[in-house]
Amino acid sequence: MIRALLAALLLATPAGAEPLARTLFGAAKVPSQQASEAIGSYARGCAAGLVAMPESGPGWQAMRLSRNRFWGQPAMIDYLQDLSLVAQGLGWAGLYIGDISQPRGGPMTGDHASHQIGLDADIWMLPPRRLNLSRAEREEISSISVRTEDQRAVNANFTPAHAALLQAAASDPRVERIFVAAAVKLEMCKTATRRDKTWLQKIRPIAGHNTHFHVRLRCPEGSASCVTQSPTVAELSDGGSGCDATLDWWVTTYLEPPKPPANPPPKPTTPPPRNARTFLMSDLPAQCAAVLAAG
Repeated sequence: MIRALLAALLLATPAGAEPLARTLFGAAKVPSQQASEAIGSYARGCAAGLVAMPESGPGWQAMRLSRNRFWGQPAMIDYLQDLSLVAQGLGWAGLYIGDISQPRGGPMTGDHASHQIGLDADIWMLPPRRLNLSRAEREEISSISVRTEDQRAVNANFTPAHAALLQAAASDPRVERIFVAAAVKLEMCKTATRRDKTWLQKIRPIAGHNTHFHVRLRCPEGSASCVTQSPTVAELSDGGSGCDATLDWWVTTYLEPPKPPANPPPKPTTPPPRNARTFLMSDLPAQCAAVLAAG
């Protein structure tokens, strides 16, 4: 069936043109029947043998099921289930799990630059009130923002329970880094009380993460084709917690309107580098073609 679908997509592509990788990977509805492996990098790769996050469990519910993005490496599925139990120990009813990866990873049809190798997952900032939402309710309910509109501070939605969950999530050795709104990182730098704060290295500020936090795991053992992220969080934070002057940039300079250049830059003579929206199959690791073609 997957071969027939790919053939139809290729036929629909104009002559002489190569189909977008996101179109091909977005069309795959089931994972490949291969050994689990992360291939390439978080933002340029694919994934073999992914497994599904169960739609519901004792401590979680997968959200937006219609998107079919609840597939991950076994290490990621284990991590999310483990974290849901930790969350319950911290007073949460459980976790609402957002996007992980498409069935065969790869560039997504929209929204994400990464999430391509089954080692990224979004966890909603909305503390669940119940874990028996229907499929329809999971499409309609939305998460909450935990920062102010001016992006400079957390709002009343961010609680000590959120901070405790993020600390627990980052303290797991399987985690490479966790992306949050800059205001969240600032708040945690102010309030963290544990003497050893090296776990705060992993909490990284980034735009667009005010309604969820994004967990990224390290390359699993045995995934020889998985590209380790560089620089490391220790290098980014110079061995510290990351609670330094560079963090202030996110709530000061970053938010200032861009200044027009004194002299307009010359028109580029080469096309811009391709990204998740424009990658062709030739831009991805060669193994990704086999992942798409596998049964």
